[in-house]
Amino acid sequence: MNSNATVSKAQSKMQMAKDMKEEDKLYRYNGVLYPRLMCPEENLQALQNIEAREDDVMLVAYPKCGFNWMVGVMRKVIAEATGVKTESKMPPLIEFMGPDGVKVLDETPSPRLLGTHLHPDNIPKSFGAKKTKMLVIFRNPKDTLVSFYHFTNNNPVLPTMQSWESFYSTFLSGDVPWGSYFDHALAWEKRMDDPNVMIVTYEELKQDLSEGVRQISTFFGFSLTEAQVQQIAERSTFTAMKENNSLGTMGNVIFRKGEVGDWKNHFTPEQSREMDDAFNKHLAGTRLGDKLNYQLYCQ
Repeated sequence: MNSNATVSKAQSKMQMAKDMKEEDKLYRYNGVLYPRLMCPEENLQALQNIEAREDDVMLVAYPKCGFNWMVGVMRKVIAEATGVKTESKMPPLIEFMGPDGVKVLDETPSPRLLGTHLHPDNIPKSFGAKKTKMLVIFRNPKDTLVSFYHFTNNNPVLPTMQSWESFYSTFLSGDVPWGSYFDHALAWEKRMDDPNVMIVTYEELKQDLSEGVRQISTFFGFSLTEAQVQQIAERSTFTAMKENNSLGTMGNVIFRKGEVGDWKNHFTPEQSREMDDAFNKHLAGTRLGDKLNYQLYCQ
């Protein structure tokens, strides 16, 4: 789909959102909440018609775990490795595409850069059948919650004006768009041994982006020189991406601070302890829990 047409379609949805009642902005599909304007039911039904390819580049992340940052990184990796630039200005989320977008996808040459916030059990089955490689990005739950809170209140297609206290409780209960953080984490924990799944954390990418680019490129089978790796890393810092964003005002909503540890400016001591308990209950002792390095980043 023409990138200008896609952007203008997204902008018209933003306009529509201003006329909607807050309570109508989300709806439930198979038990999970989704934003009605961006992921209407026909979009989610159309996903079953996606024909995955073995060489698709699939990015998966729970909302606000660094998805848009990694989209920018992968566009650069693909461009450097193949000479093919992906021009689209919109995030390549399959649940935003709808029936027309799925048809266009069939005609898109490989390698296709795709992405989703869907729970792994809800990702179209053809991706598993084709053994499509998936890069999964996770972020510590405290910073994820803070980022999700600001994103919700600044994004017209989502219900706005929630207090910090009410959003905090809603997030912990899992009653937020795309479902529970811990449900997503536990589902990916079961796939840690899948050779077609690579799980990286936002924090390790922030710490050493060059190494992240190196490992991710290798995982997807892209051959880059060391100079290309360094160049991509330098052009993909959060600050560089924010300064060069081509999404206009929406870019300012998507790229906020990009910091590790911003949760300390929001959580009360009691909320911090409550999240610690939730993390310990669900993820303590798991390999994904260990990878998130919770004690370092959340205590």
